[in-house]
Amino acid sequence: MINRNKIMETIGMVEKNKFDIRTITMGISLLDCAHEDGKIARQKIYDKITKKAENFVKTVEEVEREYGIPIINKRIAVTPISIVAGASTDKDYVEYAKILDKAAEEVGVDFLGGFSALVQKGFTKGDEILINSIPEALAATNKVCSSVNVASSKVGINMNAVKLMGEIVKKTAYLTRDQDSIGVAKLVIFANAVEDNPFMAGAFHGVGEYETSLSVGVSGPGVVKAALEDIKGESFDVVAETIKKTAFKITRAGEILVNEISRRLDVPFNIMDLSLAPTPEIGDSVARIFEEMGLEKAGAHGTTAALAMLNDAVKKGGIMASSHVGGLSGAFIPVSEDEGMIEAVDIGAISIEKLEAMTCVCSVGLDMLAVPGDTPASTLSGILADECAIGVINNKTTAVRIIPVYGKGIGEEAEFGGLLGRAPIMPVSKYSSEDFINRGGRIPAPIHSFKN
Repeated sequence: MINRNKIMETIGMVEKNKFDIRTITMGISLLDCAHEDGKIARQKIYDKITKKAENFVKTVEEVEREYGIPIINKRIAVTPISIVAGASTDKDYVEYAKILDKAAEEVGVDFLGGFSALVQKGFTKGDEILINSIPEALAATNKVCSSVNVASSKVGINMNAVKLMGEIVKKTAYLTRDQDSIGVAKLVIFANAVEDNPFMAGAFHGVGEYETSLSVGVSGPGVVKAALEDIKGESFDVVAETIKKTAFKITRAGEILVNEISRRLDVPFNIMDLSLAPTPEIGDSVARIFEEMGLEKAGAHGTTAALAMLNDAVKKGGIMASSHVGGLSGAFIPVSEDEGMIEAVDIGAISIEKLEAMTCVCSVGLDMLAVPGDTPASTLSGILADECAIGVINNKTTAVRIIPVYGKGIGEEAEFGGLLGRAPIMPVSKYSSEDFINRGGRIPAPIHSFKN
C-alpha cells in the first residue's frame, strides 16, 4: 500500500532533487515496410509510425499530469533503416531520414532513433549506403538520430568501419558547422550495442523485439546526491546501501508510470533502463555525486572507483524494483549534459584520457565531448578504436559521441542548448594514428568470447 509518507517523499524528489523520467521510448518494428520501390517503402514507414504512435504523446502527458512526475522526453526507436531500406533499389537513404523526421513531427515526439547500421563484422549494400548518407541525413533533419555498431565481443572490431566512421563524423560536423557541428550530437558509434536502449542518440528497435513496445529511462542524479548528503562521513558500505535504496525508489516510480501508459495504449512494457542521466541544470549532475562522496572535483584520483561503486549500486537497487531491466543501465558521464562535468573540464580537473578510464566501469563511453574542429579523421577513428577495445575486451557496451567543432579550438566552447548543454573544447593527442587506422581489416575477438 502506498502511504502518505511515500507520496510526500516522491513529491520532494521531484520538487527539490530534479527527479524525473528521462524518456519513454516507443519501439516500432518496420520490418514489414521493406519494399523494392523506395517511395512505397517510405510511405509505409510514415503510415506505420503515425498510426502506431498517434496517441503516444497525448497519453504520456496525461499520465505525467495525473501522477505529478515529469516525463522529459517522448521518443521513438525503429528497426535499423539499413535493414529496411536495403530491400530497395535506392542509392541514397537521405529521403528515408526525411520521412522519419516528418513522422516524428507529426506524432509530436522529441527524437526518433534508428537511422542505424550494424557492421561489427562487415557491410551489406544497405549498410554502406546508410552510413554514407548519415552526414546529409543529420544535416537535413531535426529529430532523427543515428547509430552504427562497429564492434562486438563475439566478432571483434571492424577497423574498416572504424576508419569510415571517423570520416563520417568529420563530414557531419562540417555540414552542421553553422550550429557548432551539432549534427554529430545525434550520432553514436557503438561496441556491443543493445537492441532495447531507450536513450538517444543510440536507440534503435532490434529485430528480436516486439512489434511495438514501450521502454523507459529513469533519471535521478539529484536524488542520489541528496541521499548522500544525509550520510556525510559514513563508510562506503553505508554509501553503497544508500544508493541502492535510492535507486530502488526511483526505478519503482518509473515502473508504475510506464505500466499505466502501457495499459492505456495497449502496448507491451519492454524494459526499464536504470541509467542515471544528468542534465545541464544545477542539482542534476553525476559529477556532483562524486564530490558528495569526498572527491574535490570529478577527475580527481579516485573518480573511477567512485563511478564503479555508483554504477554497481544503481544496478543492484534498480534490479530489485523491476523484473524487466535492460538497455544500458548504469551511470552516464556526458560532458556537455552535466554541469559538474563541464566545470571539471573548464578548470582542467578532467581529461579525455581520464574519461576513457572511467568508461571501463560505467555503462556507456565517451559522450558529448567537443574537440578542435581541425582534429584529423584518423585521430577520431583512433579514439573510437580505443573505446571499442574497452567494450570488446570487457564484454560491455561502450560508445562514442565526439564532436569536432568546426572553426573552434582549445579555450573555446560549443553551445548546443537544451538538454545537450555546452561543451568546452578538449585537447586530443597531437600524435598521429593515421598509419594504424589505415591498416584496415578486423581486430579479432578476444579468446574469452568463445563460450559455446
